Amino acid sequence: MAFWHKKQNETESDTQLIEMYRNSHDLKYIGQLYTRYTTLVYGVCIKYLKDEDLAKDATMQVFENLILLLKKHQVENFRAWLHTLVKNHCLQELRKKSKQQTSSYDTMFETSDMDMEKEDFTHLDDKFQKEKDLELLEKAMVGLKEEQKLCVELFYLKDKSYNEIVEITGFDIKQVKSHIQNGKRNLKIIMEQHGK
Repeated sequence: MAFWHKKQNETESDTQLIEMYRNSHDLKYIGQLYTRYTTLVYGVCIKYLKDEDLAKDATMQVFENLILLLKKHQVENFRAWLHTLVKNHCLQELRKKSKQQTSSYDTMFETSDMDMEKEDFTHLDDKFQKEKDLELLEKAMVGLKEEQKLCVELFYLKDKSYNEIVEITGFDIKQVKSHIQNGKRNLKIIMEQHGK
């Protein structure tokens, strides 16, 4: 039975299976891809997540995602595309999981344009350090240009999205992103000069 199953799986190429799935929306073709690549996907998940249960969950999630993704995307080299997809999925899971922040100013101001994660400027393990940093942050904010200060405050401290800041300030989206990036960089410089 196992030999027949393997032989059947190998009769079509990845590209043919994807095409058949796109035409029919029949999940058995995703099932065949799943059988073919489970070991690869699980291996990448274990490498990044370093936890068997998390890796198993992620492996299932990736194949669930394929149901939608393969309808939308033309995939030439499925194996390479899948590897990138799995890696990105794992990195996203790690970002979600990792809520703790270090006291370094580099990580304090890191944010991703893709998911616009907001840093909350807290140090979970040291209340005094948190208060000290917030006091330093307030002093540093005074040194920013008015438009940078406004955008940084709205984005990081008031938890506003880019679009909300556009509505509040009247700046266009490009200006908002620029003011946040420049303000973030200048804040880091000011805080490094006055801290420690």
